[in-house]
Amino acid sequence: MSLPFDVLADPTRRRMLGLLLGRPWLVGEMAQELEMSQPRVSKHLRVLRDAGLVTVRAEAQRRWYELRPEPLADLDAWLAPYRRLWTERLDLLEQHLETMPDIPEEQPPQAAEEP
Repeated sequence: MSLPFDVLADPTRRRMLGLLLGRPWLVGEMAQELEMSQPRVSKHLRVLRDAGLVTVRAEAQRRWYELRPEPLADLDAWLAPYRRLWTERLDLLEQHLETMPDIPEEQPPQAAEEP
């Protein structure tokens, strides 16, 4: 299993996947939404397609890009043990915070500064 970390390292590609999460998009729509040129969007989509993260469906002259969730599920499975580590640490932080008073103890008033 090859994980697509290098492909997902690019913030533009992550934004594109975020858009594709909701519905299939045309390149032109995506270019307008991301305020980028169509060739630049096409270049990123080709990288995502080569990594198996998106598929393209032809419909007459249009090309619809759709999210392909399987590689993301593999990535999620790979991250699962690390997520457990984070959860355990957050639970320890929560336990520590529970031992702290809700209202901080009052500080003694400091002497007024003399001019």
